[in-house]
Amino acid sequence: MDVTIGPVRPHQHSALGDLTAQAYLDDGLLDFGAEDPYLEQLRAVARRAAEADVLVATDTDGRLLGGVTYVTAGTPWADIAREGEAEMRMLAVAGEARGRGVGESLIRACVDRARATDGLTGLVLSTQTTMHAAHRIYRRLGFHRTPERDWTPVPAVPLLTFRLDL
Repeated sequence: MDVTIGPVRPHQHSALGDLTAQAYLDDGLLDFGAEDPYLEQLRAVARRAAEADVLVATDTDGRLLGGVTYVTAGTPWADIAREGEAEMRMLAVAGEARGRGVGESLIRACVDRARATDGLTGLVLSTQTTMHAAHRIYRRLGFHRTPERDWTPVPAVPLLTFRLDL
């Protein structure tokens, strides 16, 4: 599948918000389902794009396939990035595009961006314990587990952390 990665455009904000929210719901990643308060953040693409780098994957016809948010330490959307690190957040791929390399393409775009930024030594991310397919991709791309940084943003939602040394 031919996938193009680029910055989100304003006309894609709503669609990417819906795609991201639906991906999280479909994967059972939200404790309170359609009532989960995190859905508001997942849908807040315009706000994220104003404060961070939001990348999208599209096919040759321009159809939206997925997205990811890329941030650096000390910025509003960074959760775990420390000085000298970038962070990937809210990676989501449309159900019909899964298994075609879209997620990996988005991750690689973040890796490339981090490597091209002077002063960065690592790219970090948080992931839920049940996201085994994503964990395999992270490891294949050179990320390693950083259990000392694992955290729980809300009760009963433990997050694993990974880091790629640049």
